[in-house]
Amino acid sequence: MAVLAAILFSGNVAAAGSWQPLQNDDLHDPASPAIGLLQQPAEALSKLPPDTTGNLVRWVEALEKGHIEPRSNIFPETKINLLDKDILMNLKGGTPIVRFPHRAHTLWLDCANCHDHLFKAQTGGNKLSMMQILQGEQCGVCHGAVAFPLTECNRCHSVPRPGIAKPSATPR
Repeated sequence: MAVLAAILFSGNVAAAGSWQPLQNDDLHDPASPAIGLLQQPAEALSKLPPDTTGNLVRWVEALEKGHIEPRSNIFPETKINLLDKDILMNLKGGTPIVRFPHRAHTLWLDCANCHDHLFKAQTGGNKLSMMQILQGEQCGVCHGAVAFPLTECNRCHSVPRPGIAKPSATPR
């Protein structure tokens, strides 16, 4: 699993459906004898549920189906706080409403990773900004870095606004 974790954060995707070998990813030293000890991304990641973007893996699905078992904490006495609660954020504008799934996040992270330095733990206590997110703040601390990229708007903006018709799939 440690090797898989190293690959997870390396961002070494070459093209959809393929991963660059570690010796070509501009992160690992190809002359190092250790390069032969590491599992190659294609070997590690191709068996996991595929995605069409980012590092091409649906990580939450992989976790829920038991394909991976990340270490939840370093100290065994640490209590795991799994929160199964969605927050709907009715942001201004015409985009669909953002649904924030706490469960998908707390499967991976402790609440302290985000609260209270990135987000206040109170309803309505946070003013989110796509500009800040795109600059690597707020949600952008992870999304666009180690979580699915910010180009996947509909993964967050997923709840249709009442009274606004969904765009037709076929042109008129």
